[in-house]
Amino acid sequence: MDKLVINGGKKLGGEISVHGAKNSVLPILASTLLIKGESVIHNVPSLTDVDASVRILEYLGAKVKRDGDVLTVNAAEITKNSIPEDMMREMRSSIIFLGSLLSRTKEAYICYPGGCDIGVRPIDLHISSLKKLGAVITENGNCLYCKAPSFHSAKIILTFPSVGATENIIIASVLSRGKTTIINAAREPEISDLAAFLNSCGARIFGAGEGTVEIEGVENLYPCEHTIISDRIEAATYMSAAALNAEELTVKNVKIQHLSPILPVFAEMGCRLRYDNGVMKVSSPKRLKRVRYIKTMPYPGFPTDCQAIVMAALTKSYGTSVINESIFEGRFKHISELNRFGADITVNDGSAIINGVKSLYGANVYCTDLRGGAAMVIAALAAEGKSTVRDIYHIDRGYEKIEENLALAGADIKRISDEKEETDTAKEKS
Repeated sequence: MDKLVINGGKKLGGEISVHGAKNSVLPILASTLLIKGESVIHNVPSLTDVDASVRILEYLGAKVKRDGDVLTVNAAEITKNSIPEDMMREMRSSIIFLGSLLSRTKEAYICYPGGCDIGVRPIDLHISSLKKLGAVITENGNCLYCKAPSFHSAKIILTFPSVGATENIIIASVLSRGKTTIINAAREPEISDLAAFLNSCGARIFGAGEGTVEIEGVENLYPCEHTIISDRIEAATYMSAAALNAEELTVKNVKIQHLSPILPVFAEMGCRLRYDNGVMKVSSPKRLKRVRYIKTMPYPGFPTDCQAIVMAALTKSYGTSVINESIFEGRFKHISELNRFGADITVNDGSAIINGVKSLYGANVYCTDLRGGAAMVIAALAAEGKSTVRDIYHIDRGYEKIEENLALAGADIKRISDEKEETDTAKEKS
């Protein structure tokens, strides 16, 4: 098992580049099942969630090749219509394969997904929406048996703007008969990126990124090349690290329009932000100011994925900040670990109250989930002394070689294997 060892207090500077968006790559990879040919996807980060998606594609019969950050997926022949439970449990977003597999093979047998334990993320919206498109879905314990000889058009009103449900409906509808309308659709940039990919393949999707999306079914999709948008959550992570522990850090490959929900928060903290042609320069004050109130909301509100990483920055702010988590009830598990650094955070009725402290101190902590793990790294970078961050497999789900990027920016951070450390210790004793 790998861990990160961080000697904190080193001021960050220089440049960090943002990779492709994890939350765009995964649904786009799932949608390649609809294309009986070779899809070429650029700007694909090397993440364990991407690896899990690739294993599913290969299990189903697709041929996948990686060359640097380019993935080529040939789904000309799909030989299976089921996904093993162990593959489904590797990540939450594996449910996105349901719409594409059902559209391609007309039958699908899958089990419930896994992933980070950040609270209940029911798939009832996925199931009810696919039923409205014509699917017949039967539950068998922890698994679903689905049949859809042909999808038809429907008007689907989502009770919540679920990103995954919106993606599954879009993917399932592009080869259906007639026009499907999604009302109260998710508006995240990753939805627009999925639509851009599918439209390049011949789909007819209108309004992606808005509250109402229309999909006019087509008979066939064709192979294309597509470049994944940059990862706005990774950009926010490095911005939070800079806010807490850098005089100035340059974050490259940024789309500022995707960061609009978080920019007012950094301004309220007292950070100076300068943006030009995909490059964001973040300058931090001597001590961050408190942020009066943040509430996580569906896009274009403040992202729940940024809650933990911004909280880590606010641990050393001047004054008291409040963050209300309205999306996932289990997404405060990182707080007890942040407090190990000497932070002063309490929870009251769904809100975290962060009383800023002057100093953080090195600690041994565990990653509770993907973004909570990133928060541990941010806090450790600013803490006095040595910190160890364990269970970093969570981090590897969404950040490509985070330690190498931060080291280039001046951090004293290393990835160490527990087995290597035990071997080195044994050699020293001998």
